[in-house]
Amino acid sequence: MNSTHEKKSKVKNLSLAPQGRLKIEWAESRMPVMMKLREEAKKTLPLKGMRIAGCLHVTKETAVLVRTLRAAGAEVSWSGCNPLSTQDDIAAALAEDEVSIFAWHGMNKEEFYWAIEKTLEIKPTLTLDDGADLIFTVHSKHPEMAKDLYGGTEETTTGVHRLRAMAKDGALKYPVIAINDAETKWDFDNVYGTGQSSVDGILRATNVLLGGKVFVVAGFGHCGKGCAMRARGLGARVVVTEIKPTAALKAVLEGYEVMTMDEAAKIGDIFITATGMKDIVIKKHFESMKEGAIVCNTGHYDCELNLEDLKSVSKSIREVRPNNEEYTLKNGKRVYVLAQGRLVNLAAAEGHPSEVMDMSFANQFLGMVRLAKEGKKLKPQVYDIDPAQDQEIALIKLHSNGMEIDKLTEAQKKYADDYSSGT
Repeated sequence: MNSTHEKKSKVKNLSLAPQGRLKIEWAESRMPVMMKLREEAKKTLPLKGMRIAGCLHVTKETAVLVRTLRAAGAEVSWSGCNPLSTQDDIAAALAEDEVSIFAWHGMNKEEFYWAIEKTLEIKPTLTLDDGADLIFTVHSKHPEMAKDLYGGTEETTTGVHRLRAMAKDGALKYPVIAINDAETKWDFDNVYGTGQSSVDGILRATNVLLGGKVFVVAGFGHCGKGCAMRARGLGARVVVTEIKPTAALKAVLEGYEVMTMDEAAKIGDIFITATGMKDIVIKKHFESMKEGAIVCNTGHYDCELNLEDLKSVSKSIREVRPNNEEYTLKNGKRVYVLAQGRLVNLAAAEGHPSEVMDMSFANQFLGMVRLAKEGKKLKPQVYDIDPAQDQEIALIKLHSNGMEIDKLTEAQKKYADDYSSGT
C-alpha cells in the first residue's frame, strides 16, 4: 500500500496512475452530457467554496464526476462505497491529480469505515453517497456536522429507501436528493447498466455459455428486469422470483417463468439476486441446488446471499478463478460463488457502461449544484429531482447521438389541457 501525501490519500499502487488516466479519458469520450456540464461549470463555478465528501464506487465514470465537481470549484474528498468495487488504477490516477482519496480494492470492514472517516476530515458542506453509508456515519458518529451541511445526494435504491425511512421517523438531519429516483437514472442505469454489466461480471468470472442455461433472477425491479432481459438476449431460459404480485405478473407478461426460490433453487444453473433484501438465498436453497450451480449478487449489500449458511453446509472452499470460489458441500455437490457475494458487475467487471453513467452522474452533479444554492432553505427530508431536469438531460443525450425529436405545436399544447374537448 502506498499513498500521496500520507494524510491526503491512501491507494494501493500509485504506479497504476497512467493506466487509470487512459481509462478516465476513454470514459470522458463516452460521456457527452458530463463534458457539456463541465465546460459550463468552468465558467460559472457553481460549487465554489463547497467541500464535498463522496462515498461512491471508484470507477472511471466516477472519476469523470470527480473531475467535473472540481472544475465547478469544489474541494473533494472521496472513498469507495463497496469493499470490492474500487478500481485501483482509477484511485491512483485521482490521487496523482491531488484528489483526497482513500480507497483500494479488497478493503476489510474496518478499513472501509476508516476511509469514510477520512473523507469527513474536510468538514464537508455537501455529501454524495451510494448506499448511504456516508450519511449514516455522519448521523451516528458526527451529528454535529449536520448543521454545516447544505445537503446530500443518494445514488442507489437501497440508500434512498433507508433515507426515506429515516425522514419518516424524523431522524434525518439534513436534506437529501434522491438521485436514484430520477427517470434518467433508474430507467437507464439500473436497467441497461445493471443488466449488461452484471452479465459481463458473470462471464468474466466464469466464461460459461449462457445459451440454454436456467438463469434465475431474484427480484423484478429495475435491476432485475435488466438482468433478465440481457440473459434472455444471450439465449438463457430466465426464471424470476418475487414477493410483489404486480412485479411477478409483469415478469409473466414479459414471457418469463415465475416461481418461488424454493422451486427455482432445484432447477437453476445461474442465480443472481437484485432485491435489496437479506437472506434471499439461504441454507435450504444451497443444499437443493444442482451440481455446479453459479450464484452471485448485484444488489448493493452482500447480505442477499447468506454465505454463512453456505459455509455451514460446506466441507471445503477454494478459489478456482479470479472472483470465483468453489464451495464443496457436505452432500458432495459444488456451488460457485462469484465476487464473494458483492456486486458482481463492479467486483468482477468494470461496472456500468460510461454511456448510462453519463446521465446518472449528470443528475448527481446538478443535485450538488441545487443544494449549494438552495440547501440551507430546505427541510431535512428526501427530495426528488425536478422532472424538467430529467427531460433536459435526456435531450442533451439525444442531441449528442445526433438525434432530434418532435415538439408540440401551440395548438397541441392547448388541446392537451382542454377538458371541454369531446370525442
